[in-house]
Order: sequence, then C-alpha cells, then structure tokens
Amino acid sequence: MKKLKLDIIGLSYSQTQSGAYALVLGEVSGRRRLPIIIGGFEAQAIAIEIEKMTPSRPLTHDLFKSFAEAYHIHISEIIIYNLVDGVFYSKLVCNDGKKNLEIDARSSDAIALAVRFGCPIYTYEFILASAGIVIEGNDFVFLDNIEPAKETKVSGNSFNTFSDEELQTKLKEALAEEAYEKAAKIRDEISKRKSN
Repeated sequence: MKKLKLDIIGLSYSQTQSGAYALVLGEVSGRRRLPIIIGGFEAQAIAIEIEKMTPSRPLTHDLFKSFAEAYHIHISEIIIYNLVDGVFYSKLVCNDGKKNLEIDARSSDAIALAVRFGCPIYTYEFILASAGIVIEGNDFVFLDNIEPAKETKVSGNSFNTFSDEELQTKLKEALAEEAYEKAAKIRDEISKRKSN
C-alpha cells in the first residue's frame, strides 16, 4: 500500500471536549487535512518541541528519545495505519542498525516522538479518504465517502435536529473557528443523511 506523507499544520484547543486538542495534519503533496483529537499532555509535548522550548526537566517523550538514543535506536518513520470507530492506530518504525522493528503506539505519542526524532509521518489513502478534509480554494470541503458516526452529539448538542441548510452554515462556522472536531461531527451528520 502506498504511503502518503503528512506534515503538522496546526494545533488548536478542542471546542467540544474539555482538555482536548485538535492536531491537524496536512497531506504534503495534496490539499487534504487530517484532524486528530489528542489529550492536553500530548498537545503540550508536541507544541514544546515544535516551538523549540526546553522544559526545566525532560518530558516523557524526551526521556523516551534519550533512552532510545542511548541504545542506538532510531525512529525512522511514523505510520498512521488504521482507523477503527474513530480511533487512529499508529506505529513507530524503529531501527537499531541491524534490524527494523514496528512498535504500536497511540497516534498522539507517535507524533510527539516524530517531532523529536525529526522523522516523517505517513498514512494511507483509505484513512485520508474516510477522515480527511479537502481544501478547495480557501474553503474546507469534507470528503463524501466517509462512514457516518454512530454518535452525532457534541457536548450535549445534537446536530440531528438541524436542517440541512443549518448544518452547512454550522459547518462553515466551525471551520472558520478551526473547531475541527465539531466540524467532523457536523460532517458525520451530513454524511449520515446523504446515505439514508
């Protein structure tokens, strides 16, 4: 399966989940974006490394990097290889100079390590096709072939009570606010209606 390279586009506070953040990855040779909801600790670990800040004591991901380097283990790439029930699955591809080894990891941890090791982040077409957002001009357009979410509520607000026109308006507002998780929930409701 062909791998598609991703870059980190942005990190923003989640409008719908307290203490969560939306990490947005972008297709290097395309216009699609992949939003992933991550925890506050992982968001902090990614932001600190991107901003080249140095904490007074090593964070967990810094400790992992130091430990790996002490034993001559290098992470050569991160692959987001599956998406099941809204959960992204990732793996670290490591090398000790003799053999390659793949280690399962949460996507947020894998990306926090990717920024520390300076290694590329990859995914597969089916993941971008099912969870990606396409940018056309200055607008975001969600892909049509996504699987509808089982749950369409966000922080107690149900989108199934809105008209199609209201949903489109709310989708544009969410994207303008960079509330990608909320936008994904609205997209899921729109897709659910199209499939019915």
